[in-house]
Amino acid sequence: MNSDALLKMLADKRDDIMNFRLQLATGVVDNCRRAREARRDIARIKTILREREIFAAKGTSE
Repeated sequence: MNSDALLKMLADKRDDIMNFRLQLATGVVDNCRRAREARRDIARIKTILREREIFAAKGTSE
């Protein structure tokens, strides 16, 4: 995936967490694991973006 697609997915996962919190507050939670999965997906996406950033910085410094 390219960086634009990853950033879009990151925004979608953040929206998922916000919706989960709203459902939790109103008491209509469908899937309790959804928030945990979304947080882990966010961490994976951020890791990939950071690795790409570091790789690009190494490539220009040498």
